[in-house]
Amino acid sequence: MSAPLSADRFIGALRAEGLTVVEVGGWRTHNRNHKGPWGPVHGVMLHHTVTHGTAYTVQLCHDGHADLPGPLCHGVITKDGRVHLVGNGRANHAGAGDSDVLAAVIAERRLPPDHSSDTDGNRHFYGFECENLGNGEDPWPAAQLDAMARASAALCRAHGWTARSVIGHLEWRPGKIDPKGFTMSSMRTRVEERLK
Repeated sequence: MSAPLSADRFIGALRAEGLTVVEVGGWRTHNRNHKGPWGPVHGVMLHHTVTHGTAYTVQLCHDGHADLPGPLCHGVITKDGRVHLVGNGRANHAGAGDSDVLAAVIAERRLPPDHSSDTDGNRHFYGFECENLGNGEDPWPAAQLDAMARASAALCRAHGWTARSVIGHLEWRPGKIDPKGFTMSSMRTRVEERLK
């Protein structure tokens, strides 16, 4: 069981991994904790935003929208490889997903197919929204992919997890396709290399 990192430990872990971190507004206390528990945490979930443009993307992930209030993640990883922190605590990013997938993440074993949406993922996963249109054609710059691996590795290192604790939204919830444009297997390989 892993207690969530404090705001100071969270940002410290990211910076120790060599990331450029941008603090957005009152991110340290911006969360959805009044809607349910935050933690124990078991992994890192990656998403694509279906947006274009840093300022718009960061603002949307901080504020949310009428149907889904922000924060929509903990950090936004933009095309230039910067990590914009928008929340600390429970965030509206994972939604309900498969309890068998969560069990596999906790045990750090191969993920089963995601067949159900019976478990609260917002409680158990750090979330990074990554700026991309999600159409399979919008490129993933090298700096961005590197930052995604570094951010994931930072949290794995802080909690003593392996790369198997890093999953994509598409591996968690039936019907989700994000992140699209690379495989999560390749991303876990990147994370694994960083953790060596």
